[in-house]
Amino acid sequence: MGCRTPKDGCSPQGQCGCCTVWVDGAPRVSCVTPVRRVAGRAVTTVDGLPADVRQAWVDAFVAAGASQCGFCTPGIVMRLAALANRPNRPPADEAAVRTALLAHLCRCTGWQTVVEAAGAVLGTDPGVGPGSVPGDEPAIPTAIPTATSPATSTATSTLGPARDPLLAAWRAQLEGPMFQSAGAGTVLGRAGFADDTAPPGAVVAVPDATGGLAVAGTLAEARRSSGKVQGRNSTVPLAHPVAPPPGDWVLSLQTTWVEPAYLEPDASWCVPGGRPASPLANGGAFGGKRRSPVPEAATALAGELGRPVRVLWSREDVVRRGPKRPPVAVGVRADGTGVLRVARSGSDDLEGLADRVARAAPGLAVELVDVPGPPTSADLRGAGWAEAAVVTAVLGALAGGHAGPGTPAEVTGPSGGRARVTVAEDGTVSAEVWAGEVLDPVTLRSYCVGAVHQALGWVRSEGIAVDPAGAVHDLTIRSFGILSARDTPHVDVTVHPSDRWPVNGSDAVFAATAAAAWLADGLPPAWPTRRGPAAGTGAAR
Repeated sequence: MGCRTPKDGCSPQGQCGCCTVWVDGAPRVSCVTPVRRVAGRAVTTVDGLPADVRQAWVDAFVAAGASQCGFCTPGIVMRLAALANRPNRPPADEAAVRTALLAHLCRCTGWQTVVEAAGAVLGTDPGVGPGSVPGDEPAIPTAIPTATSPATSTATSTLGPARDPLLAAWRAQLEGPMFQSAGAGTVLGRAGFADDTAPPGAVVAVPDATGGLAVAGTLAEARRSSGKVQGRNSTVPLAHPVAPPPGDWVLSLQTTWVEPAYLEPDASWCVPGGRPASPLANGGAFGGKRRSPVPEAATALAGELGRPVRVLWSREDVVRRGPKRPPVAVGVRADGTGVLRVARSGSDDLEGLADRVARAAPGLAVELVDVPGPPTSADLRGAGWAEAAVVTAVLGALAGGHAGPGTPAEVTGPSGGRARVTVAEDGTVSAEVWAGEVLDPVTLRSYCVGAVHQALGWVRSEGIAVDPAGAVHDLTIRSFGILSARDTPHVDVTVHPSDRWPVNGSDAVFAATAAAAWLADGLPPAWPTRRGPAAGTGAAR
């Protein structure tokens, strides 16, 4: 029917929530709902919501910064909008909102801004917003503390003030780092994602079981002929493939394979003689799709077949073929010298990683270790550099005689952005960020909250099972260990504006949060620190 606002993030796993629609007013994950079950019933997408209802959700999400790339947002809006009309049930509160969001995954926002947007529309109370004063009742709790020297002031963004889309996009590109639009179209799933813009009648190509491409007239036909095997969770335990460097260290750390888990699968299309659509249409996927092979494949096939071609990866294809965060093993002495071993599998590109590590921790020698496994990439958020920054920040805390919950960790990023983060004993997170001229406080805050969410998952719960031969076994999106909305703590973000040229700030927040969480957890020598007993299932204690 040409309706592209429901998104395909994992079909037919039914685990990401991106394709959520209403069936007779109740939310359903459409990728696992057979068509025969909706015969004679009303199916509603975000486009079919009453105009005033749709606008209320758009305004709230834009004001709170509750959508970044926007791929998951239409499904989330449909799930939350259903909470407003629950017969014979009490009005939705924050707990109900977070429970509803358990059916969804979002990799960008860190959930808090989504909960705040829901609170604005549903009238729930998500707690005192960061920087707000108890007793105040702003239209949406997106107060953003800002600090000016020497006094501290508070700037509040509500549903009223308009945001400058150019400044919002500029800040998003610094944080992404890739162009990203913000506004009503993004909330409604109309950000121009590659597969949404493919011309009608384009043939479809998907990876097959032999490493090639299966080509057919429709996606269903292409997948049937590809020999696609449905993804499963694994009982294979998480592994730490890089052995610790020998030596007498005051601090050591091993990490595992981590899936970037961006929600939009790699996709591109091309017409003969044309330029391929970018898989980075509205966001950088944290570096995961920077070198995706799908545009090149679409270009080659379009030239070979003489007609438009769509190339599309499934969720399982993304997990098998997409780059992972390189596992590392680190040993550090009290003076900051030591060794950082980084996993390299196959011909993976780790160009520039050693230079970035040297800027964060000049005393660490970098060793690349060949191990069997999926592709790895230095393009992923802070790969190598963040690990070095974490151990450096922790060493600084230990040198000051501090450790445990409430210990602040401070990190300066490669671009000059700086962050100080504390993880309290009750789990709440306080983050301060210095990123030059703020440009758009809502966007900067949204990225910082998202960075906290990613870092907490990285330290405590995320990982995928890879066997000794290097094969990935965790192929479902729920097996990656991403923190749910219910398991994500409250985050306070304080932005310190300045007249300096704007720089990335959320990467420093990412590394500083990881260091603060590790300190709060007691510095166990292997991550994830809180993975449940059934390793590989994605459950977190």
